[in-house]
Amino acid sequence: MADLSKITCIEDLRVIAQRRVPRMFYDYADSGSYTQGTYRANEDDFQKIKLRQRVAVNMEGRNTRTTMVGQDVAMPVAIAPTGLTGMQHADGEILAAQAAKAFGIPFTLSTMSICSLEDIAQHTERHPFWFQLYVMRDKAFMERLIDRAKAANCSALQVTLDLQILGQRHKDIKNGLSTPPKPTLKNLLNLATKPRWCLGMLGTQRRFMGNIVGHVQGVSDMSSLASWTADQFDPTLNWSDVEWIKKRWGGKLILKGLMDAEDARLAAQTGADALVVSNHGGRQLDGAPSSIEALPSMVEAAGKDIEVWMDGGIRSGQDVLKARALGAQGTLIGRSFLYGLGAFGQAGVAKALSIIHKELDTTMAFCGHTNINQVGTEILVPGTYPQPFPAA
Repeated sequence: MADLSKITCIEDLRVIAQRRVPRMFYDYADSGSYTQGTYRANEDDFQKIKLRQRVAVNMEGRNTRTTMVGQDVAMPVAIAPTGLTGMQHADGEILAAQAAKAFGIPFTLSTMSICSLEDIAQHTERHPFWFQLYVMRDKAFMERLIDRAKAANCSALQVTLDLQILGQRHKDIKNGLSTPPKPTLKNLLNLATKPRWCLGMLGTQRRFMGNIVGHVQGVSDMSSLASWTADQFDPTLNWSDVEWIKKRWGGKLILKGLMDAEDARLAAQTGADALVVSNHGGRQLDGAPSSIEALPSMVEAAGKDIEVWMDGGIRSGQDVLKARALGAQGTLIGRSFLYGLGAFGQAGVAKALSIIHKELDTTMAFCGHTNINQVGTEILVPGTYPQPFPAA
């Protein structure tokens, strides 16, 4: 087993993941759209926010536990849904779900995952997890997915609203990332330098999108999957679709991908339990604000009837604390856990979570608090953190 004792930050995991994961799949996870301006801003804007250091306060008995949609969590962090996670590491979704379960935080499975809903349920002993749903043209398939999520013991459904059409992701185009991936000489040569990854893939049967292949008539392999998915994201998505999903699901509902105050108000009116301030990791609308910059406006607009979470750019426990101070009940991490997964599998995800938790716990103490549920803007230096946007 690898010695991870010298791994001290998420950046350490990123460097190793970049070395071990094939370029097309690493770039798929670690890139944005167009100029990547919003992708970079998601991280950079966290660094602009400064923390107030306090001294001579009792730092004993620290507590990072809280709740997200009523579920007890070890810290205000959940694993975000990420597509093709099982291409960062063989059986990646299963390994990440097991790490999240052991740590005491929620795991969210993407519709576009390699491992299936049933895989996660089986390998986590039906421990409750969350499922992310895209709105597709094939409503019968969506109904079956929702029913499968219920059968798999999912405790919340996360509906992504910001992928009606795909943003242009230049690295994916240049790398020939497709379904199936293009076997170009460049890609084959790169695979030859990743023996660890290749051996892992040879040892698993999970190499397709497990929630789709075999569950849609006529989709039985990678080629038929490509033609089906190309036309499935529904550009006509509207709030009535959310109402239909809520009724069909009947459980905890989370709406992901909101960035505008007016949309926050509309989301609150649906009766959903939480909304996620998210620009899809900078992979959709390049030029949009960072998630942390948009957060205060969204908290103000949403009111008290819906929890507000955020994702995008979180690479440390300090980022989690800053988001919490600005009103986020919870946060989601995507790339931070993917780096750990690509670097060391399940042990890498566990390491990523422990790094974030340690940073959160220590920073909270330095800021004069021992309970995450009592943290607010008083821990931030005035003038360094974002304010709500002026009304449009």
